[in-house]
Formats: sequence, structure tokens, C-alpha cells
Amino acid sequence: MATFLYKLGRLAFRRRHFVALIWVALLTLAGVGAASAPAAGSSSFSIPGTEAQKAFDLLEQRFPGASADGATGRLVLKAPAGEKMTDAANKATVAKTVTALGDGSEVDSVTDPYKSNAVSKDGTVAYISVKYDAPSMELKDSTRDALEAAGDQARDTGLTVEVGGDALQAGAEPGAAGEVIGLAIAAVVLVITLGSLVAAGLPLLTAIVGVGIGVSTITALAKTLDLGDTTSTLALMIGLAVGIDYALFIVSRYRGELAEGRDREEAAGRATGTAGSAVVFAGLTVVIALAGLSVVGVPMLSKMGLAAAGTVVIAVLIALTMIPALLGYAGRKIRPAGEKRKKSLETPGKPNLGTRWASFVIRRPAVVLLLGVVGLGTIALPATSLELGLPDDGSQPTSTTQRRAYDLLSEGFGPGFNGPLMVVGDAKDSADPKAAATQVADRIKGLDDVVTVTPATFNKAGDTFTITVIPDSKPSSTQTEDLVHAIRDAGADVKAGTDTDVLVTGTTAMNIDFSQKLTDALIPYLALVVGLAFLLLIVVFRSILVPLKAALGFLLSVLAALGAVVAVFQWGWLGGLIGVEETGPIMSMMPIFMVGVVFGLAMDYEVFLVTRMREAYVHGESPSQAVVTGFKHSARVVVAAAVIMMAVFGGFISSSESMIKMIGFGLAIAVFFDAFVVRMAIVPAVLALLGKKAWWLPKWLDRALPNVDVEGEGLAALDGPKDSDPDEDRELVRV
Repeated sequence: MATFLYKLGRLAFRRRHFVALIWVALLTLAGVGAASAPAAGSSSFSIPGTEAQKAFDLLEQRFPGASADGATGRLVLKAPAGEKMTDAANKATVAKTVTALGDGSEVDSVTDPYKSNAVSKDGTVAYISVKYDAPSMELKDSTRDALEAAGDQARDTGLTVEVGGDALQAGAEPGAAGEVIGLAIAAVVLVITLGSLVAAGLPLLTAIVGVGIGVSTITALAKTLDLGDTTSTLALMIGLAVGIDYALFIVSRYRGELAEGRDREEAAGRATGTAGSAVVFAGLTVVIALAGLSVVGVPMLSKMGLAAAGTVVIAVLIALTMIPALLGYAGRKIRPAGEKRKKSLETPGKPNLGTRWASFVIRRPAVVLLLGVVGLGTIALPATSLELGLPDDGSQPTSTTQRRAYDLLSEGFGPGFNGPLMVVGDAKDSADPKAAATQVADRIKGLDDVVTVTPATFNKAGDTFTITVIPDSKPSSTQTEDLVHAIRDAGADVKAGTDTDVLVTGTTAMNIDFSQKLTDALIPYLALVVGLAFLLLIVVFRSILVPLKAALGFLLSVLAALGAVVAVFQWGWLGGLIGVEETGPIMSMMPIFMVGVVFGLAMDYEVFLVTRMREAYVHGESPSQAVVTGFKHSARVVVAAAVIMMAVFGGFISSSESMIKMIGFGLAIAVFFDAFVVRMAIVPAVLALLGKKAWWLPKWLDRALPNVDVEGEGLAALDGPKDSDPDEDRELVRV
């Protein structure tokens, strides 16, 4: 592989005009496609195989035209102090509001609070429910404006009015200011690492081009493939981080090759052949981890993973082709590594920080290993109290009207009103559907944590009914989850005597089923992803223990990251520093999502760092000296790459969307743990303790494995000229 990539790098260097033109054309094509594509609606949220999804599908079949997936809006009104919502003036205001809301073209129905018993017992709070015939993300802006305008008009009369429901939900906003700050930090790190503005600009430029192509393509295909806003956000987050890192690794190796006296084309070829090989395999591990999300069985998660994996593939291709081309354009503006230090008064021969750190770890490997493992293990302890759920209006910032509507409903009717359960009865095979419905309702009334059970509503055929159940606890509580399971258990008893299938659905039940499905899929997913990557790393490192160490180190860092997420977002420790206003359960997809993304990124650092050690070991150095050599050449780059990733991910912490904030924090802290504790401390300590055993591989397996030549051994026969050609350098500057 190294020889092939070496030739590819030299070709891209020589044919830089052609390569640059291809990528500019692809970016333009993707941009035009995104601009001309129809506006994407909401990404359909389905969880195949769950009871909540079966009930939802049954409703669409048996209640045609009922807009089961339609958006809902809710105006929550509170009377001024000393007044009640049942006062004549307030009733008149509510009547005008109901009439105004019913005029919308997308409105399916509006519920009058005085006819639907939607006034609190003390008479101070009431709510108006609006049902739309279109999903929340497909509503017209005029429909949303009409909902807010109706609330404003009612508010002008002196009432407190807040708007809830998914009708106001808009796309996730990742926090543009945070992203800019993240990119600015990345730029500063690149300048410090690469020594010049030109060299620092190349990774930023190529990352932006790659993300532009990836996100624009996702936008262009969003309507066709039913992709949601979160899909492009994840692709942006991952694509930007790996795009900068992969380019940084090749540019840094290029400067190292120049420092050894090679001409620029040869240096570009060798950098692509050696560092490019590491980029390919690092990218493959990320792609495996992201694409592996498809095994979870949740279409939304599968689309997010595949789209982000596609963006990573683009980042790898750009690093292997566009970076060598841009190096050709840059010419002598990119200086050899260490050139400034040679001209300075710095003590000659003084080892760099990476060398000194590696030497320290090798002298005290057991102590460093113990401190690293115990430290991360301690941070991981909060993960034992992990509670999963999905964010609702109760997790929104208190400054939002959705959160205030949630709090008003809890105040007037109890927290359960924010997460009603819908019980669906399929009485098609029942001899007496009405008697079955009555039996179901009676059984539910006798359960704990139940406030209200509405009478059954039948479809026109009379073979299917729905019952609304109001819990006594908030939607994300364990009590509500227990109630869902209790209703399902009671339904199994009812079915035995009435031939009626009893199913529980609704947003709350769907969230519970979603969390359970992700929990069940975590171990199989982990086995698949880690197993495939383990086999891949055996091929790369030609070792059994090195890939095993890499996998165990990843598990340690991801558990520590989950512990930090629980401490901040569930317990509230230091949450105020990053704008966490409401603590609660951790987002259901967070563990499996972090496993996928963090594993891919962790293997990036493993490949970048250990391939250089492997290269030194193959070329005759002792195991301990190979570790020092690997740190001498790669530690600075790995640290820079980690800081850049942390900056990019940290930029998303400024998002007002709780899910994006949690993802940004989780990934940033995971990168910190993995890069600075696992890869920079635990890895060299373990390798020092193992010695030559670290590179042991059974002879039969060594013969069976393909030789991918990540170390660049095959390039020895292709040694190019060592002396730089001044005429060529001048020509490159003119180009």
C-alpha cells in the first residue's frame, strides 16, 4: 500500500492543477445540488420491532386520516393573580383564541379546554390542544407564526401564555459562534505545530472543502433519503475533526521528509506513502464504527452513521490527493521541520518534549500505568448510575416558551400531563370489543402512578380503540417507565380472556422502547465494531497484543467519558460552566453513539502513534527505543490533532439543543481522556512492560496475513534524490 500511495502522492503533486480542478468541481456540483434540492421535511422516526411502533402502525391502518404522525401544539394559559380561567373575560379570550387557531390550512382539530376538561382543579391554568395534519418539521412557517400570534394576542389581555408541543420544534442549531471559536483554536494549534500560516492553512482548507462536499451532498439527498437535521450536524462535526487531523498528519510528515534532504515531490510522495497509509487505516476504523451503527436497527441512527462515514471517506480521499497537490502549490513556503530551531540559539541536540516524556514513561512504566488506569477508573464510576431517556420540553432551557409551558402544565395538572400514554386495543378477534375496552380501562385504573384514564374511543369499524392514560410522574421518570411495563403486563392478561391485543404507544412509550432497543444492541454492536477493527489492526501492526491493548484502552476512555457525562448532565456537577440548566437522564443513544465515534477516533491516535513505533522497530531499533522514536516524531502531531478535535467538538457545547450540547461535551472529553491519558501515557507504559512480546505474531498467522506495508519498507527501493533542486523550487514558487 505504501508504494501505491507514494506513487499517488507524486502524481497528485505533479498534476496539481488537474487534482485541484476535480475537487473544486465536486464542491461546486454538491453546492448546486444542495441549493436546488427541495426542502427536506422531518426525518421519520421509527423503531422497527418495538411495541410502540407496532401500535403506531396499527393506528395509521385502523384510523385512516387521523394524522397519527401530525404535529401537535399546545397553548398553556394561566390567569392573573386573583382571577381564574373560568371568569367570563378569560373565557371570552380563550374562545377567540380557539377560533383563531382553527383557521389554519394545516390544522386538523382544535380542542376547547372548557369542553375537554382541560382546566386545572383550582381554575388557574387551562390549555388548548391543536392537532395538525402534517409532521412537525413539514409545517409551513405561516402555520408556526399563526400559533405564536394566537398566543401573543391572548397574552395581550393579561394572561400568561406559553406554547408547547412539537409544532414549534425547529432544526438543531449547533451554535455557530462555538464552531467559529473551535476553528480559530484549531488554526492557532496548526500554526504552532506546522510553523507557518501557509502550512497551517492547508489542513483547514481541505477540511472545509471535504465537509462542504459531504454536508452539501447530504442536503441535496435529504428529501430523497429522508435525512434529518441531526444527520448533517454529525457529518459536520466528525468530518471537520478528522479532515483537519488527517491533513495535519501528512503535512507534518512532509516537513519531516524535507528535513531529511529530499526534494519536494519526493517528500510529498513519501509523506503520502507512509503517513497516508496510517490515514487510510485510521479512516477505515472510523468508517467501520460509524457504518456499524446500522446493526442497531434504528433507521435514523443508521442514516446518521452512514452519512458521517461517507464524509470521513471524503476526508481520507482529500488527504491523499488534494494535500499533495496543495503542497505543490505552496512550494518553498512550507519549510522543513526543525528549520527554525536550527537557526535559533537553542541547545543543539536537545531532545524534544515527546522524547523526554517517552523516556520518563519507559523508566517508570508500572507507576504511569497504575496512575492512568486508576484515574480513568475513578472518573468512570458515575457511569454505574447511568439513567437513559430522551430529551423533552422539560430539558429545554428555562428561557424557552416550551419549557415554561411544560412547567405551567406540571403546576396545574401534574407532571404526567406532559407525557400521556396512549393505549391501543386491537379487538378485531374479540367477541365483544366494548367489553374488552372496559376491562382494559378498569385494569389500568387499578395500577399505581395513574391519575386519569379516559373512556375508550373506537374507530368506525368498531374493532380498534384508544385509551389515554395520564401518569402521576413526569415522562422521563422511572415511575412512568414502570407504569408502561405494568400496563403491558396487564394487557397480556386481558388478551388471554378477550382475544384483544393491548399495546402502549405515545411519545413517552416510544422513548422507553427506543432506550431499551439501544441498550439491547450495545453489546452486539460493540462486539462487531471492536472485532472488525481488531482484525484490521492485526493486519496493520502484525501483532496480537498491540491491537488488544488498543481495544482495552478504548474501553477505559469511553467509560471515563460516560462517567463525566453522567456527572455533568445527570448529576449537575459543574453543569453551569457549560450552560446545563436542567439535569436528567442521559440521551438514550449517547452510550452506543460514543462507543462508535470514540472508538473510531481512538484508533486514529493509536494508528498515528504506533505505526511510527512499528516503523522504527521494523528498521532495527529495540522495543524501548522504538517507543521513544515514535514519540519523537508523532507525539507533537497527535497532541495537536487531539487539541484540534477537542476544539471542534467543544464548539458544539454552545448549542442550545441539549442533544448537540451533550454530544459535543461527550466527544471532547473522550478525546481528552483517550489522547492524553490512554495513548500518551498508558500505551507507552504497556509497550515498555511488554518489550519484544508486544510485536509477537504466530508464524502461521504472519504468513496468512496480507502485507499492507504501512511502515513503508517497500519505499527503500524507490529512494528518490536527497538533494533539493533549486531550479525546481523556484518553478514551484512561480506556480
